[in-house]
Amino acid sequence: MTNRMAALAALTALSVVAAPAVAFAQSTPPSATVNPMVGGAPMMANKNIVENASASKDHTTLVTAIKAAGLVETLQGAGPFTVFAPTNAAFAKLPAGTVENLVKPENKATLTKILTCHVVSAKAMSAAIAKMITDSKGTHAVKTVGGCTLVAKMPMAGKITLTDENGGVANVTIADVQQSNGVIHVIDTVVLPKK
Repeated sequence: MTNRMAALAALTALSVVAAPAVAFAQSTPPSATVNPMVGGAPMMANKNIVENASASKDHTTLVTAIKAAGLVETLQGAGPFTVFAPTNAAFAKLPAGTVENLVKPENKATLTKILTCHVVSAKAMSAAIAKMITDSKGTHAVKTVGGCTLVAKMPMAGKITLTDENGGVANVTIADVQQSNGVIHVIDTVVLPKK
């Protein structure tokens, strides 16, 4: 009888200790997934687009451009936003001197137009984009905040590309980097508005 009481007491103590862990696990939001590393930095789902982009060593040019265009406050806002985030290497593909010229105050309107052509005013995870592409028979027009239309395609399973209005193609190299105010998809080419 005392062994039974001791076992019951041990089980009760164990359930009291385990209960908070179970309650904590149940209160963790299902969307709390582990983000990929970007530019050598962890991307935190509880931080906003600007905070995470600023942590990535691969997005220093993008962050400089966002600041020069006066878009920091907007991209720190509630959103939701989907940002197709070009890397430093993507900006380096532009003709020599382009970035340096764009960040000049007198070119703020042009820079803003280019950057907002990378932003959609909705949170679109890659699975949703892939479904839109499939539902649209292989291509899906994506309207951006900047008024550009990007054409999303899936040339092969799991690979999404964006074609800009000039025929330039950007590949999504890292998808679904969740943010507190949306999602980032890293791309390897700067998409440009129609010339």
